[in-house]
Amino acid sequence: MSHTTAPGNTSSPPHEVDECRGVLRVYSDGSIWRSNKPSFQVPIHDDGSVLWKDVVFDSKHNLQLRLYKPASPYTSSKLPIFYYIHGGGFCIGSRTWPNCQNYCYKLASELQAVIISPDYRLAPENRLPAAIEDGYKAVKWLQSQATDEVPDEWVTDVADFSRVFISGDSAGGNIAHNLAVRFGFGSLELEPVRVRGYVYLAPFFGGTVLTKFEAEGPKDAFLNFELIDRFWRLSIPVGESTDHPLVNPFGPISPNLEELEFDPILVVVGGSDLLKDRAKEYAEKLKKWGKKIEYVEFEGQQHGFFTINPDSEPSKKLMLVIKKFIADIINSV
Repeated sequence: MSHTTAPGNTSSPPHEVDECRGVLRVYSDGSIWRSNKPSFQVPIHDDGSVLWKDVVFDSKHNLQLRLYKPASPYTSSKLPIFYYIHGGGFCIGSRTWPNCQNYCYKLASELQAVIISPDYRLAPENRLPAAIEDGYKAVKWLQSQATDEVPDEWVTDVADFSRVFISGDSAGGNIAHNLAVRFGFGSLELEPVRVRGYVYLAPFFGGTVLTKFEAEGPKDAFLNFELIDRFWRLSIPVGESTDHPLVNPFGPISPNLEELEFDPILVVVGGSDLLKDRAKEYAEKLKKWGKKIEYVEFEGQQHGFFTINPDSEPSKKLMLVIKKFIADIINSV
């Protein structure tokens, strides 16, 4: 457990003002309690077919990333690299949570890729843009491995730095979008690392004007609107709204995405996810502007269906969609 205090009114005992999934509590005096347990208590499926280890990528903030690779790859060729940035509304979640770990095992095995799953600083202790900056540093870490005289051979012996894909789940999908904007087409600042495409899994976008599905969608959704609103309230910079450029890609002061050139993007969302309309609008607008973007919606599926049950039929179909997206890009290079 961790507990941090902030200066505040000490005349009356502090009371809880916000709570997220039982693992984060915010109190009236500004103090914060975090559980060291995950909000998803599921068994970890480690059968030894995928190897993993942790690496510090930002010593200043003691941030780590978890690396995965197939124990016995199907090919002698070097493997593509696939970032998986976890979700949690910018407020909760970790590379160590069992649902995140299980999905990374699946990705490493099914995609036959090196998976990089970075942590990032969480809100409200570290509000945006902290998480975006940390996502950026996690990718720059890979560049350091590609250029270092003494790199980590655990990665460099098997990884192809010219075939990198950046993926994120929910808040991680938001981070992936903001990295796509920052790196631009060809990811020139990362040379010799080359990002080939982006995969946004139920990306967490917002805005001051509610979408139809946010307003009218199922109240019992796994990610309900009250929780969406709380995550944003705790994570956006103090005094800002959900039209902040990092939150709303089409906000009044957001960069004009029509003028930017992107590497190919795959956007995936569940049909019962309250974030659906924003993901669809994002894909449709970018497509209209001539960007290489694919949108796939899984009917009846909730937010995060692929990590909640990685063995479900929709999750298996999603893995095939991701596989094809990667293969089509690699084969066209």
